[in-house]
Amino acid sequence: MSRLVKVDSQNIVSVILKKKNIFFWSYIIVFCGPQFLHSPTSVVFFPLAEQEKEPKFWNTWAQRTLKNALTLETLNRNTAKNLILFLGDGMGVPTVTAARILKGQLNGQSGEETQLEMDKFPFVSLAKTYNTNAQVPDSAGTATAYLCGVKANEGTVGVSAAAVRSQCNTTEGNEVTSILKWAKEAGKSVGIVTTTRVNHATPSASYAHSVDRDWYSDNEMPADALKDGCKDIARQLFENIPNIDVVMGGGRKYMFPKNTSDVEYPGVAKHSGTRKDGRNLVQEWIDKMRNKRGHYVWNKKQLLSLNPTSVDYLLGLFEPADLPYNLERNTETDPSLTEMVEVAIKILRKNPKGFYLLVEGGRIDHGHHEGKAKQALHETVEMDRAIGQASLMTSIHDTMTIVTADHSHVFNFGGYTVRGNTIFGLAPMMSDVDQKPFTSIIYGNGPGYKLVNGGRENVSTVDYQDSNYQAQAAVPLSMETHGGEDVAVFAKGPLAHLLHGVHEQNYIPHVMAYAACIGQNREHCFTSSGSAVLRPVLSSMATLLTVTRILC
Repeated sequence: MSRLVKVDSQNIVSVILKKKNIFFWSYIIVFCGPQFLHSPTSVVFFPLAEQEKEPKFWNTWAQRTLKNALTLETLNRNTAKNLILFLGDGMGVPTVTAARILKGQLNGQSGEETQLEMDKFPFVSLAKTYNTNAQVPDSAGTATAYLCGVKANEGTVGVSAAAVRSQCNTTEGNEVTSILKWAKEAGKSVGIVTTTRVNHATPSASYAHSVDRDWYSDNEMPADALKDGCKDIARQLFENIPNIDVVMGGGRKYMFPKNTSDVEYPGVAKHSGTRKDGRNLVQEWIDKMRNKRGHYVWNKKQLLSLNPTSVDYLLGLFEPADLPYNLERNTETDPSLTEMVEVAIKILRKNPKGFYLLVEGGRIDHGHHEGKAKQALHETVEMDRAIGQASLMTSIHDTMTIVTADHSHVFNFGGYTVRGNTIFGLAPMMSDVDQKPFTSIIYGNGPGYKLVNGGRENVSTVDYQDSNYQAQAAVPLSMETHGGEDVAVFAKGPLAHLLHGVHEQNYIPHVMAYAACIGQNREHCFTSSGSAVLRPVLSSMATLLTVTRILC
């Protein structure tokens, strides 16, 4: 028998029913229509084990979703004061689905019916990810596309396809600028937050022009490139776009002179400084920002002790290279992606002209490359938490938020698993070829390929639930590869409806710029008299509607 629970709109109710050692959960169906504020009945709970058998359950849910969709007929044509791009590196559609299930299971649910924060975005489209010279892309060429609006060759950042990878003399004249620069030139505050090195492929396309993504510091550059005048990416972070307001991530060692001992790992050679030019880029930044309310931090305690109201510029370098996986993160010393995003927005939103923020969940990609699906999916769930945090701190009425990926991976899950099967669990049958069990998660290639006595490894003899278990792969490779299929683009906020259907990946920054009236997309923002065409947002109304959305 179904139960109806009435709550007022100021309460959030979560119920988990436990029966015969099997967790049954309740579905919350919320219809946020015009009558929401006038109805005492906002949340309905259905014991799923019974209700899912009834057509009425599914019909009612679909009808409520339909009514909510109809409210989108009135499009949000406001000017986007703020722009946020969440980039899940390697977050293909199978990764999104598996992370959704994991998120639900972490909350004691079956998982399939769970909503990720990105699932709540009203507009979804697909992006074609190929590079100009690659059917299956890399993260550098794709970053140039979704940040600079121009497709490019694999391995290059911030340069057009006329530039050739690793050939320094093809850089000059082929530079392309990013939406971060467009926003900065329009007077907005700008920020970069990543779980990788701040000079890794994704963030570097925001500020650098490099024909090789691996030129992290001058130590990684060939002598001829240095002789020809090319700059390493770490140096470009501080020199190309003056005064980037917020930069947080890893990559500390690339900022310090060679063999300089790291502050967190003294005496560990692999974490020591790498720069051959003897420059201390961090100290140079500190000196430059000394009278500009700038702060440098390298651990979580320092970060969270800051008062954002008294910080205008922030450089946070929390590891010598990439940040640790969230499952392995020292919660006392290393900030989470969510914590970094919260601090970043608190600093950036002080600018009355708004802000642009790039947030990268960069280690999703690393988990997949290593065949460690559990690491990759937990990284995805953490990025989704960060998306939720950003949603709480901004308004859909003046903030365009986009969530997407640069590319996919040859990751998938299947095997006719039953409802509620742990996402890291076994398929419910044996292989009818080698009569051995197999996990639902599998890779097309990668380090998980293993032969034991001439046959496929029997997964029941290993701990396939371990955080670092490498899921079985069809083809042996030391590192798993990217996938070439389209990726999802989730969008909300002003003019988010312009992201629809199937687009080239380089379309994304053009939409964001158009919504914010920056870069080359400004003509539509003014009439002949110079007044704005796109509607500004009344702060009081935005606040009211934001509160309503949170309650919904």
